[in-house]
Amino acid sequence: MDLIQKYNIPAPRYTSYPTVPFWNNKPGWEAALAQSSTEPLSLYIHLPFCERLCTYCSCNKYITVNHDHEAPYIDAVLKEWALYLQRFPTRPQLQELHLGGGTPTFFSPQNLRYLLETILQSCDVLPGAAFAFEGHPNNTTYEHLQTLYELGFRRVSLGIQDFDLAVQTIINRIQPYENVEQVVREARELGYTSINFDLIYGLPLQTPQSIKATIEKVMRLYPDRISFYSYAHVPWVKGNGQRLFTERDLPKPAVKRGLYELGCAMMKEHYYEEIGMDHFALPDDELYLAQQNGTLHRNFMGYTIHRTSRLLGLGMSAISDHGAAYTQNEKSLTGYQQALEEGRLPVMRAHVQSREDLYLGRHIRELMCNFETACTPSPAVIKHLQEPLRDGLVVVQPGRVAVTEKGKPYIRNICMAFDAYLWENSPNTQVFSGAI
Repeated sequence: MDLIQKYNIPAPRYTSYPTVPFWNNKPGWEAALAQSSTEPLSLYIHLPFCERLCTYCSCNKYITVNHDHEAPYIDAVLKEWALYLQRFPTRPQLQELHLGGGTPTFFSPQNLRYLLETILQSCDVLPGAAFAFEGHPNNTTYEHLQTLYELGFRRVSLGIQDFDLAVQTIINRIQPYENVEQVVREARELGYTSINFDLIYGLPLQTPQSIKATIEKVMRLYPDRISFYSYAHVPWVKGNGQRLFTERDLPKPAVKRGLYELGCAMMKEHYYEEIGMDHFALPDDELYLAQQNGTLHRNFMGYTIHRTSRLLGLGMSAISDHGAAYTQNEKSLTGYQQALEEGRLPVMRAHVQSREDLYLGRHIRELMCNFETACTPSPAVIKHLQEPLRDGLVVVQPGRVAVTEKGKPYIRNICMAFDAYLWENSPNTQVFSGAI
């Protein structure tokens, strides 16, 4: 209880370093793009439309039931892709493709085929490339699954969150177990080799009983991977549906941590192994094997087996990693489409990384992936590790910093000790969710 109270402070999730609030917007990201332009490419396509607002969600999305938005948005994404192709000196070598949202399966199978075939015709797909998409169980049809399978997709991630009806109602995401079961069955029949479930703990009205019942239903379907995310309560984000319930509906920090430990214990009873932060996989899964051999990687798409210095994000609000610089696209649909109508890349902000950024970012990433990193910490890092050291959350040895088993729930806090931007410039307002 004391540790939970002490460390439940706003903390980044570290999908990048520095984190977005500290980007410097200095010129020069185009040079980083040019330097990385021959590296193997990981491609993320943001498909932002959702028919309903899920009140737990803080993602960049556009709520509409008007499917006439599909074709103009696809045209805009393809214009953006064409602008990048003009900047690449060689044909892209594609090693990873991910469709995220929003709800990618908002789009019709026919429109998804047109989008993806157009992009894939201008790439060389590398052996072992990983293609994945996020699907909503209520609108992922057999035709969606078949179309994407024919295009090379073998991974599907289904947003479950919770199976309890009371929880589903307050977060405005009601999806019967039978719908999930049908999508899983059809995906496996078609030949998908990896199915992931997204679950969230700490949602409003969740209890140990509801988490237990949810995990029991998950185990009936036995997905290859499970993402068990901490609910990020950030109601100050503009347009966020999290204002539709109050903090009184949320489990207290100690209860929330108990929900995680209960779910974790149940998954381990069914042979799932913990991967980095928030992720679990079966022992024969590529993520687990990558963690065992030290090749696990983390980027804006989450954990992956593919290490790359080039991650290109297409679409509204999408973020790119150009190796030594980050960029983010316009966050509004109109701003994104207008930029492309004017024939320019829709970049709204950027960060060019310094040598210190690259150095500290590498060690944060290693901690997030492997719970240890090979380095001799600077005096500044040691200073900010004093509390975790006293509490037994981390050990510092010559040339090595390692998170203890006790410290794994506090990995975000430990990574903060390496975050020079937080030392020097704490934000004036809360921009990160609580660490616990």
